[in-house]
Amino acid sequence: MRLYSAPYAPNPRRVTMFIAEKGITDIEIVSLDLQAGEHRTPEFKAKSPLSQIPTLELDDGRSLTESRAICTYLEAVYPDPPLMGRDAFERAEVEMWDRRVELMITMPIMMWMRHGMPVMARLEKNQNAGVAESNQATAMRMVKWFDAQLADCAFIAGDRLTIADLTALAGLDFAKMAKWRPDDCTPHLKRWRDMMAERPAGKVAP
Repeated sequence: MRLYSAPYAPNPRRVTMFIAEKGITDIEIVSLDLQAGEHRTPEFKAKSPLSQIPTLELDDGRSLTESRAICTYLEAVYPDPPLMGRDAFERAEVEMWDRRVELMITMPIMMWMRHGMPVMARLEKNQNAGVAESNQATAMRMVKWFDAQLADCAFIAGDRLTIADLTALAGLDFAKMAKWRPDDCTPHLKRWRDMMAERPAGKVAP
């Protein structure tokens, strides 16, 4: 299999961290330069018609896009260690937390960066300062909510690492572009981030 990824982008990193935590070694990772438009070439569009990154190309030539869908496929093919729950309730609970993280932290941070960082202007041609400010406010408000959640558990969805932690880490690390990271105002989130930095996922290059 071959995974088409891109540096710094949260969604591809979500998948590469998932691969790292699974200990998967037989997937080739191909990095594309989004600023240069390598994801918009006819050759790549034949694999991913919407030019989406990440894209997982299977050995039989079929392709999957959307980071959550790719991780779901990898969870089925490489079930150990389980990162999406071990039974029906856990799978639903992990999906609940993963969705919360995606909507409340990762997506607002992505919109904040895309509209607020000059370096992103080539990808977001109609940058809007108001969009950046409102999403920054949302992200900072929800970061405090997740900090409270982590006061009572080691990981986002309980006592075990799950995809929800990887989704959160991908989003929070993307905010480093604005020189933001968990600090003493969010001590539980900072503890979690320091712990994640020592795991295989934390060692995956942005």
